[in-house]
Amino acid sequence: MTKEVYKVFGFDRIEVTLQTRPEKFLGRIELWESAEGALRRCLERAGFAIKVLPGEGAFYGPKIGFDFRDVLERSWTLATVQIDCAMPERFDLRYVTPEGTEAVPVMLHRAVLGSIERFIAILLEHCAGAFPLWLAPVQARILTVTDAQKQYAENVFEQLRRDDWRAELDDRNEKLGYKIREAQLAKIPYALVIGDKEVAAETVAPRRRGGENLPPEKLAGFIERLRAEVAREIGEA
Repeated sequence: MTKEVYKVFGFDRIEVTLQTRPEKFLGRIELWESAEGALRRCLERAGFAIKVLPGEGAFYGPKIGFDFRDVLERSWTLATVQIDCAMPERFDLRYVTPEGTEAVPVMLHRAVLGSIERFIAILLEHCAGAFPLWLAPVQARILTVTDAQKQYAENVFEQLRRDDWRAELDDRNEKLGYKIREAQLAKIPYALVIGDKEVAAETVAPRRRGGENLPPEKLAGFIERLRAEVAREIGEA
């Protein structure tokens, strides 16, 4: 699950650590040794290279840490998986086995994202605000050249909204270059320029974040482009 989630968000430089029993700990040593062995086997089966950090586990159990490097080469720990060697016994937890006897359960602590606020802050820094299309707060901004295109631009805007795309309409009486620059600074994935030619042909002129101008196309074709791009972003994970 952690591999899938991180790949969707674009975190691909991941180092996996196995953090073992610290000097001060709770629980029986044989439980710790069993838990550390289980975590190691799981990592090996999942195909991870393992970096062991002796004594870095939590006081209640060994831990797997998923660390990644951001664009500034800083290392962050986001996901953790821990086996709790102490709390099930301390709380006297029991379950009934298929044989009818009682046994102490294994307790797992798992955090894929960790603190949501911290995760979002790290993600913002990692992608410098240039979110992939599926995640971008605004996926497309419609830009009119003059007031003459307002009505058609509003129709395009409403169609995108009806199809559940996160769109904005910029029909201010400003120069087109100014509006394009603002869309680029906001790191919106697509700017849709609409001038008299687009109104006459009932098309839109897409411009990718970064400055690539695409050929004008019908709105239905542009929506299919968006769907295909989102499918690639999610599917490649």
